[in-house]
Amino acid sequence: MGPRYVREVGWDGKLVNESYPWIERRIVHWPKIGPWQDALRKGLLQAGVSPFNGYTFDHLYGTKVGGTIFDESGYRSTAADLLQASNPRKLRVLLHATVQKILFNTQGQKPKAIGVQFKDELGNQHEVYLNQKTAASEIIVTSGAIGSPQLLILSGIGPKEDLERLGIKPILQNQHVGKQMSDNPMNSIFVPTKKPVKQSLIETVGITKAGSFIEASSGFGQSSDSIHCHHGIMSAEIGQLSTIPPKQRSLELARSFAQTKRAIPVEAFRGGFILEKVEGPLSKGQLTILNTDIETTPNVTFNYFSHPQDLRRCVFGIRTIEQILHTKSFADLSNIHNYSNDEVLRMSVQANVNFIPKHTNDTKNVEQFCRDTVITIWHYHGGCHVGKVVDRDYRVFGVDGLRVIDGSTLLKSPGTNPQATVMMMGRYMGVKILRERLGRAAGM
Repeated sequence: MGPRYVREVGWDGKLVNESYPWIERRIVHWPKIGPWQDALRKGLLQAGVSPFNGYTFDHLYGTKVGGTIFDESGYRSTAADLLQASNPRKLRVLLHATVQKILFNTQGQKPKAIGVQFKDELGNQHEVYLNQKTAASEIIVTSGAIGSPQLLILSGIGPKEDLERLGIKPILQNQHVGKQMSDNPMNSIFVPTKKPVKQSLIETVGITKAGSFIEASSGFGQSSDSIHCHHGIMSAEIGQLSTIPPKQRSLELARSFAQTKRAIPVEAFRGGFILEKVEGPLSKGQLTILNTDIETTPNVTFNYFSHPQDLRRCVFGIRTIEQILHTKSFADLSNIHNYSNDEVLRMSVQANVNFIPKHTNDTKNVEQFCRDTVITIWHYHGGCHVGKVVDRDYRVFGVDGLRVIDGSTLLKSPGTNPQATVMMMGRYMGVKILRERLGRAAGM
């Protein structure tokens, strides 16, 4: 994420630069680059995605090697690891509590959040309340791009038509809750290799000025059995239903695909993939609540490539990948030189695992290839935008004592991966709130 993004969202640049390292020191590591990621690094530079910016967390045009949350032994760090920096005497974590809704006092000039209703692992309902003796007490929602707008609506804050349709008592009507949802579309090119390649996942990144990010992954499966059971980030069972309209989504469809994907050749996952991801994006969708049960996943439509600029960025990215494939670095790893660009695109369509009908005979149309092979990389954001649902301090408009601090507030996805920024937001706002409440006594 660059300085321009920080200025656009109105963050304090100094505090941002203090908050990122706090996260990085605890969960981020420098990867040991393997053959596939090294080939991409060299190929990007040979294809003109330059300069090489080395190992860096900064968002810079050109090619770089970013950090990883996997350590040398393969252990994956998560946001939960940040709890090690907390004071356990001042923190209680309920692992199996599912918040049903936020509770409000509506007797004053404005509704005030005063507590939450939650369900424990046995299904028992509980209500907990803020300490009303402390005026600064507040509830902070961090349920993500899908969970936060869902929770607001089920608590009575949302579009009038949604609240009426679900029979929810309105606390505050806000037509923007659950709207302007986005997900960065990703497309992949399959690259057959001379022999199985070591597993790797997005360490080298090419950041183009055209708005496309070029990344790579390899070695999803190491045996014929694992190939048929798990396709890693390409797995249809873990998110690719979002690429088709809600009315076409069903558990039966996912189960059916789990069987038919066995026909995908084992060789398809002994090679590697070069990935193209669209920056932004500009295409927008919306979230629709189906019922008043918080455990029912809402319908979310992202409308991939509905904005023509996103489609142009995808085409640019795919054409850049075609240049990379014909560099010497990939000639050493694969037999890609035996295939034309059309044949490579056709193989990539056949190896794709989304649910969209394919046009395997139309690979000369790169725009159609982008539409046919789009998959999610789960960088969902929006639904509680700053300026629409929350202010720049993430306080929910029209009510007191309630903030939303997570990816649902982002107008666009920051950098090549929003994970670090979302965690940084937690540290950033935690420090900012403590400084507002305690001043110098905050000690930070």
